[in-house]
Amino acid sequence: MTNRRPSATAGMTVGLLGGSFDPPHAGHVHISEVALRRLGLDRVWWLVSPGNPLKKRGPAKIGRRLAACEALLDNRASIHPTDIETRLGTRYTADTLRALQRFYPGVRFVWLMGADNLVEFHRWNQWIDIFSMVPIAVFARPGHQVKAGLSIAAARFASSRLDARRAAALPYRDAPCWTLISHPMRAHSSTAIRARGEW
Repeated sequence: MTNRRPSATAGMTVGLLGGSFDPPHAGHVHISEVALRRLGLDRVWWLVSPGNPLKKRGPAKIGRRLAACEALLDNRASIHPTDIETRLGTRYTADTLRALQRFYPGVRFVWLMGADNLVEFHRWNQWIDIFSMVPIAVFARPGHQVKAGLSIAAARFASSRLDARRAAALPYRDAPCWTLISHPMRAHSSTAIRARGEW
């Protein structure tokens, strides 16, 4: 259930896809399925955030966004939307990761994000700490893959980059470790969906 803390036991590998999901769309599902397959994850959790500190506009009410996630996922066994950030009282990714590692000892978390986020990752609160807490999988996004590879964060952690051909090893690597995964991309965008008045 989305209104409860998701279940995971020591030894499991869990991908964390954070975002406002305002609204969720097929692109979120696609990246999650690529992550499950390429990284060999047991689960992917969608961390439906209270709000993005880097965005001025507030998202729709979290209950509406969670319901939309559930409807889109249609009971997929390995992908779970959750409001755990709201329940933990965390707003920044670094704080969320610390709390999750405390509540789920022995679970191997991997942070999942699109290449567009890596481009501006150096603007995130405690971004260097995030790299040092969990392995990170970055997924290609239309128009952002080259920029991501040349980003400040990519340059800062260049020596910690794992070849994408070895991505299945990422969940078992100690942080900092990250990889940039190419895959057939989807052009879906929450911003575009809202602009069309479909949300």
